[in-house]
Amino acid sequence: QVQLVESGGGLVQPGGSLTLSCVASGSIFSVNTMGWYRQAPGNQRELVADITSGGSTNYADSVKGRFTISRDNAKNTVYLQMNSLKPEDTAVYYCNADILGAYGSGFELSAYWGQGTQVTVSS
Repeated sequence: QVQLVESGGGLVQPGGSLTLSCVASGSIFSVNTMGWYRQAPGNQRELVADITSGGSTNYADSVKGRFTISRDNAKNTVYLQMNSLKPEDTAVYYCNADILGAYGSGFELSAYWGQGTQVTVSS
């Protein structure tokens, strides 16, 4: 069984910073692309940023220059450093990872989601 556990959300004033973390654990053989998505009330879930196992990154235009995604492959952990936060960044942030799980004599590649962590930007 594989699970993703996020941490680091909270309430911050506009212009402030937060760092989100997500740890993958369980019967993991390898972790491929990891990423962060967010969903605000009434909106669809959208990609914020993702990062490959080799370190290539991709960002939504709305967060370029303000957010930085990174990962620690040895710890199966992905981070999202969020600076210059705006009220429109308020959302539930979800971690996502493509993981090759080891099960018995076989392997299975699946996409996994964390439970979500609330980020609120407000004065």
